[in-house]
Amino acid sequence: MKKISLLVILVLSVTLPSVGEDINYYDLFSPAHDYHDRELQDPFTRLIADFESGNRELDGGSGSAFIASLLNHLEVPASSQLLIFSRTSLQTRHISGSNPRAVYFNEDVYVGYIPGGKVEIISLDPDLGGIFYIFDKPKRGERPKIERSGRCMNCHAVAETRRVPGLSIRSVLPGDNWGKLVAYRDKQIGHQIPFSERFGGWHVTGDPGITDHKGNLKATEAGGKIVTERLEPGTEFDWSSYPVETSDILPHLILEHQAGFMHLVLEASYRGRIYQHRGRGELKPEDVTVLHGLAGELVRYLLFADEAKFPEGGIRVDPQYREDFLADRKEASTGISLKDLDLETRLFKHRCSYLIYSAVFHATPDLFKQHVYQLLDKALSYDQPDPDFAYLSVPEKQAIRTILRETLSDLPEGW
Repeated sequence: MKKISLLVILVLSVTLPSVGEDINYYDLFSPAHDYHDRELQDPFTRLIADFESGNRELDGGSGSAFIASLLNHLEVPASSQLLIFSRTSLQTRHISGSNPRAVYFNEDVYVGYIPGGKVEIISLDPDLGGIFYIFDKPKRGERPKIERSGRCMNCHAVAETRRVPGLSIRSVLPGDNWGKLVAYRDKQIGHQIPFSERFGGWHVTGDPGITDHKGNLKATEAGGKIVTERLEPGTEFDWSSYPVETSDILPHLILEHQAGFMHLVLEASYRGRIYQHRGRGELKPEDVTVLHGLAGELVRYLLFADEAKFPEGGIRVDPQYREDFLADRKEASTGISLKDLDLETRLFKHRCSYLIYSAVFHATPDLFKQHVYQLLDKALSYDQPDPDFAYLSVPEKQAIRTILRETLSDLPEGW
């Protein structure tokens, strides 16, 4: 594994600010985390040797053929493609309305691709969260030279990611130079953010049904006033540079949901490790209180308690991504799944996140995870309903319970 340079480490140590606690759970250099030297278990790291040895070959032809072949190896659907034209990335000089940056993802790997630029990978390690890689598109017949990157932390381990290595999702109104003119949704990521504050600097294709959003807009400033104009997807760039011709609303919503979940869960893992390291395996009562508070926050997130309100008439989505998203659904005996989509009044029919199956959740401290299960049990009670979850009907609670009982193997006895 390639080491991150001392210079990058010093930069990181300066750019991760204190939040005033007696202990910084997000100190990546702590022996509790050992972020830079721990043996990694993320999906992309496991494939690096195959890519660099040539056991896995990448298409060295056109950019769209190359990225399609990489996505195929990573089992990331090309239909998850989202296009960003604002300069809110490490490779700002390559990004513009005529050369958008593309993002592709599944539940464990996130791929950034810019025609003419480098490929960026965020691969989720269950314990550590985002592991960041960057490399050039190899020329035909050459093998990629893959570098583990530390520079990404300047945007991917900050307040909006809860200080853990995660996903940065910005919403801005770009100006003439494609840089930020106005920013929205300050330090927030997750499915609770109103649509009116989302998608700024991103393309949204099709007829999604959501009209009050900031996507597909650029702006100019004159005389102290900001004037916006619509930037129609595909008018300033050639779709042939990308494997598909979409930047659909459904992957937008799924990406947002996954990022919010990831940051909450990883904070619990980072806090749990640092607390146990400080206490030599023992947790102080105040540590338990903090972890229990995070568990309560996660249960609200898992059950979509604060989900942004859908527009009347629902949303319309790309059928290919819908099919790809549902391909790995875990079914109960009745045929229902946590991935089943609603799209009329909310994102999912059965409002409990499919990410409860994820490796990052199951790597959390057992005390945290068991408390999540206890709180879920209470929230899904229909004999003694919790008023905080009154938006869930009895049939929906029953459906969620059925799915969880039949598809999760580590629920507490009697759950």
